[in-house]
Amino acid sequence: MSVGGSGTPDAWSALSAHRDAIADIDLRGMFDADPDRVSALTADAAGIHFDYSRHRITTETIELLAALARERRVETLRDAMFRGERINRTEDRPVLHVALRMPPERSLVVDGTDVVREVHRVLDRMSTFADEVRSGARTGHTGLPFEAVVNIGIGGSALGPEMASQALRHFSHDRIEFRFVSNVDGSDLEEAVAGLDPERTLFIVCSKTFTTLETMTNARAARAWSLAGLGGDPDAVASHFVAVSTNLEAVADFGIDPNETFGFWDWVGGRYSMDSAIGLSTMLAIGPENFRAMLAGFHAVDEHFLSETITENIPMLHGLIAVWNRNFLGMGSSAVIPYAEDLSRFPAYLQQLTMESNGKRVEQDGTPVECETGAVWWGEPGTDAQHSFFQLLHQGTDPIPLDLIVFERPGREIDEVQGQHRLLVANALAQGRALAFGRTAEETRKAGVEEDLVAHRTFPGNRPSATLMLDRLTPTSLGSLVALYEHSVFTQGAIWGIDSFDQWGVELGKEMAGELVPYLSGEAEGGLDASTEALIRRYRKAEAAGD
Repeated sequence: MSVGGSGTPDAWSALSAHRDAIADIDLRGMFDADPDRVSALTADAAGIHFDYSRHRITTETIELLAALARERRVETLRDAMFRGERINRTEDRPVLHVALRMPPERSLVVDGTDVVREVHRVLDRMSTFADEVRSGARTGHTGLPFEAVVNIGIGGSALGPEMASQALRHFSHDRIEFRFVSNVDGSDLEEAVAGLDPERTLFIVCSKTFTTLETMTNARAARAWSLAGLGGDPDAVASHFVAVSTNLEAVADFGIDPNETFGFWDWVGGRYSMDSAIGLSTMLAIGPENFRAMLAGFHAVDEHFLSETITENIPMLHGLIAVWNRNFLGMGSSAVIPYAEDLSRFPAYLQQLTMESNGKRVEQDGTPVECETGAVWWGEPGTDAQHSFFQLLHQGTDPIPLDLIVFERPGREIDEVQGQHRLLVANALAQGRALAFGRTAEETRKAGVEEDLVAHRTFPGNRPSATLMLDRLTPTSLGSLVALYEHSVFTQGAIWGIDSFDQWGVELGKEMAGELVPYLSGEAEGGLDASTEALIRRYRKAEAAGD
């Protein structure tokens, strides 16, 4: 019987036996038994230092996980992805986000088209547009330069650009403000445009089909706000709105010049699109040169992932350890703690990347998977997280693995910040140490703790974590970091035999939402379940009272 994908059960069974053999050895014991553990369980590539020695593994674990990867044909599937084969089988599409960051001298022909050439054609148009807006040469309807850019999208069309804008704010244009709208809740747009001048505001509408309900609802409301401040002239729309879409007809109907539309391709999934034209707001913020530096960071990890052996391959190791924690140690969630306030949106970005990709219950052929798949990913920046949920991480009943993301240098290299950054790094390193090794009851007593509090102040330790250390948060390092997680997700999905690149699970709720709108407005009645009908009656009563 195969578990989690095609092939024989040998590697999986070997890992299960190995888990049982080392079950009684905690992290303290592992470090005591192997003086070379740290050097054996660290790796460096593309500016990332990956220390995974504090996971509950040994070098034998890694060899067995590598055998599992070979058995599940992870390398073969990886190579097929880079060649442009249609590995997204349920949608019959290639998966080519890696082409978005290939340098212009490369070539990748898919279905008769050199996709790298197409990518750079769009990048060049984006660069020209960004330079014009940033310099003030591109103006609004009344001839004034733009001082605000509002990105309208949802999912990957919002999370990626917003995360990158926050992460790279120290590289951002000093005259232009950037805001983001995603939620169909009207207050999201209301807050985004609060205090802005319609004459100086540019909107970017990101929707591949230009039909996404939430995005187009917000786009129409933004158009109404813009026109109200511009004298109601419909021609003003073309000066204040651009689109990232492939539906030129719908774009034109909206009032946007199709020539001011930046396209991308169906082989780019939304959660993998921040380095495509979806990143137009990012390029406007940090400039074309820095945007291309970010692409170079992505590409460096792509090349490492493509060429390095399994046991030295950082994204593959990261993904295999995630499988180990999920399937062999029974850990159902993972936390990501960036020790950088500028990465405050990074955990939310990873939630979509990981859970939309690997939250699947059937294999590629439609048969049920025979093991647990996608863990719940979550997190918050340190040190805030330490005063929030770290109590559970240290002393809760369920061990939760986590990634600690640390930068050796602060984003701004000034003396006042350097001292604070040293304290920040100390906290990150201390948390990894405390989680791994804890504090025994004997050590607690030696620290002078009263006996009736010893149990409360003892830390079990043996809580796994990895440390990802990079030099500094820059466009290049951000690209490298995102690419690492993208390929880790790929590795996990390949092990489980699922399609990591479709997202049918988001469709049913969206379909039902459209069906319920007439019920909420009173245009339809009956035929629903009792709970939904009761909630609709309550809503309509409240709406009527409000009128």
